[in-house]
Amino acid sequence: MAHTFRKLALVTAGSLLLASVLVVGPGQGQIGEVRTLAEKAQEEREEVYIDEVRMALVPEGPFWMGMDEALVIEDQAPRHEVWVDAFYIDVYEVTTERYAVFLQSTNHSPPWLWRSVDLEIHDERPVIGVNWYDADAFCRWAGKRLPTEAEWEKAARGQDGRRYPWGDNVPTADLANFGVGARFSYSQVLTPVGRYKKSKSPYGIYEMAGNVWEWASDWYEGAYYQTSPADNPRGPETGQLKVVRGGGWSELPNYLLTFGRFKMPPNTRNSYTGFRCAQPVLKIDQVSTKRPSSLGTDSN
Repeated sequence: MAHTFRKLALVTAGSLLLASVLVVGPGQGQIGEVRTLAEKAQEEREEVYIDEVRMALVPEGPFWMGMDEALVIEDQAPRHEVWVDAFYIDVYEVTTERYAVFLQSTNHSPPWLWRSVDLEIHDERPVIGVNWYDADAFCRWAGKRLPTEAEWEKAARGQDGRRYPWGDNVPTADLANFGVGARFSYSQVLTPVGRYKKSKSPYGIYEMAGNVWEWASDWYEGAYYQTSPADNPRGPETGQLKVVRGGGWSELPNYLLTFGRFKMPPNTRNSYTGFRCAQPVLKIDQVSTKRPSSLGTDSN
């Protein structure tokens, strides 16, 4: 992928963050302090930013998580308002090219089916055969982390409660890679990241539906939405299964929903699960932000 996007993405994200801070209305002297702190935060972020790929800024604020409908699976309800702090998330799923750099830089064991990877052909296809621990290790190596389930859903869904990253229209072949009835091979069933330009999420993120399922950081609990916190939920403290999101190349459309949840044991390696990384926005403590709800009433 084009690594030249990195500095442009950082400058844009930093500018957006600074603009959102200044709207709060600090005095002129405080503006200088805020700018200095913002520049320092960006410098510190670059120091730990090993995996040089484009990331999108998802701004802080509320969104509707889950769904209240008669036909949804029980663990997707109830629909509830959640506040998520600002964060960055990879625009693309982690590719075999990126994962190869990680393997070359560490002693980490290669993923399942890695011997079938031809980097000259498959470099821009998402890596598969990684379990949760592999994905977590990659993100930590890159100075990042796996997204929480709430962060992932907001990045895919935005604030308007859409059913798919592109809106409410049902998936088609020009919107997502899904429903492929073929035996796995990197060339046959996976598509290069960034292919589906018509189906980007509200924040410009690619392939948040289809291609590969994506690991989240959270432990899974079926009734978690009944008691989950309203601010930055991070899932249960312990569990036996981890959350995956987004659906994969072999799935039917109902598995591609932005609010859809699935789970797997964290040591699972298969041909349809990959991941992307996230990173928090460094906070500027001197500026406080109010948390009003801008979503209206809880109605579908």
